[in-house]
Amino acid sequence: MAAFVVLAALIPTTASAADTQEVDAELPYVCAFPSGTAPVTVRISAEFPQRTRAGEAFSPTGVTTAVELPAEVVADLAARDASEVRAGTALAVDVAQDSATATATWRGSSDPVALPESGPLTLTTKGDVPTVTGRRDGDLTFTARGMAIELTPGPVDDAGGGAGTGPLTVDCALAEDAPDRGLLATVPAGPDAPGASATPSAPAPGGTSPAPGAGPRDRQGERSSTAQESAPGTAVDRDDVPPCRYDEQNPPTPLSLNAYVTGYANVKKQKAASYLPPSCVLIAGGEFQIPVDEPFDPEHLVMTLETTGEFSYQGRRETPPYDSTFLSFDFTPVKTTMVLKQTGTMRIDARMKMRFSDSFITTETYVRVPLVAHVTALEVNGTPLDVGPNCRTETSLTSVDPDPVKHPGDHVVLYGKAEQVLGEDVTGYTVLTGGPLSGEVTIPAFTGCGTDGEDLDRLLTASVSGPGNHIKQVQGQTCTPLVPVFETPETRGQCTEDLQPYQIPVAER
Repeated sequence: MAAFVVLAALIPTTASAADTQEVDAELPYVCAFPSGTAPVTVRISAEFPQRTRAGEAFSPTGVTTAVELPAEVVADLAARDASEVRAGTALAVDVAQDSATATATWRGSSDPVALPESGPLTLTTKGDVPTVTGRRDGDLTFTARGMAIELTPGPVDDAGGGAGTGPLTVDCALAEDAPDRGLLATVPAGPDAPGASATPSAPAPGGTSPAPGAGPRDRQGERSSTAQESAPGTAVDRDDVPPCRYDEQNPPTPLSLNAYVTGYANVKKQKAASYLPPSCVLIAGGEFQIPVDEPFDPEHLVMTLETTGEFSYQGRRETPPYDSTFLSFDFTPVKTTMVLKQTGTMRIDARMKMRFSDSFITTETYVRVPLVAHVTALEVNGTPLDVGPNCRTETSLTSVDPDPVKHPGDHVVLYGKAEQVLGEDVTGYTVLTGGPLSGEVTIPAFTGCGTDGEDLDRLLTASVSGPGNHIKQVQGQTCTPLVPVFETPETRGQCTEDLQPYQIPVAER
């Protein structure tokens, strides 16, 4: 729900080198096209390790998603003055181990493909997927869930004229008769998994790894294998995340929500990305209202939502403390322990538009929150430095607000957008369903750092402070404690039995 900018370069975990198992699953889906709902066959191919070690990260490789578009959909694209089409896919995959669950998004894209004169068309997308780590011995399962397909029509002629319409987003749900309910693979995790391990270089902010011998970034990769307990892309065990529940001092209302959030943040000066483990957010839920100060829109139903939220950790409006490691000035290893503290109201403003003609819904959401970064411990080249009790950024991390008159002051701004056909699953972000939020922040200078006359402000300011730090956060599905939805064979869980969020999200790049 909010931006987390930290002082760390991304710390990778090790990757398994075990033998692989090949998966080639053909699954039935039901997709909501503009011309109507239609069955679609989706073929998912990937390679998984036969086994893995507990605590060791791996990533499925060779992931492809082949979608067969029905003939009537191909004809509809051709009627839009398109001669070719390319596809992007976002497949939700549930990763589970015992009681630990998370949902990863497997994204892929295709090259442009010419539309046939008649008949169906198969579009094959490829892309990298998040890494996964089993936190203990036991089977890791990967299960396909909903999917979004973005179809982009291509040129109508050799002169490069554009198609008559823009991209088309299609929501697809796994059919009820899908084999094994969409199970793709099972990977046992244990202490005796075969194969050696290798420590990869630290990923760059864009998600690619630097070449061997790439100087300081390689040195950081060598140091990182023992530095972080929970790795990006991990299906985090519930025992490893802070509690996220209401209590007697802060009881829920019928509209109250709670959710976990995690994500990445680029640290521009370090040319690297940082990861924050899941944190709890409590949301004072609200209801959509028709705006009274806007002219009537004859083509859309327009509604707005204004609500608030706060971080929750041991009764305080802050994140849990977490360790971060980076190479200051590309050669000096620096380790910090940090906390992000909320210093004012978190505002969540959503605007929903439903088109009368086809009930197509778009929702845009802005999350605004003032956050001050506190450093509680600092270690430079292995030597602890006493930062004192008041080491922090001078002001909140800041973003450029699209409406500064209505929302003055220093705060972080994150933006999310969702699309939905009425009655189908949501693609993108809404407050209730969660999803990705992104933004860009400036990190202020640091103050109050150091004791006994030693000034550490300039070290932290020179290493980290400055503009242009891109962030991407992922909020999980919310739980409504007073109206809980529990996991059943027919229903995806939203709340645990003790009324905490059922879903622990996985960070995405």
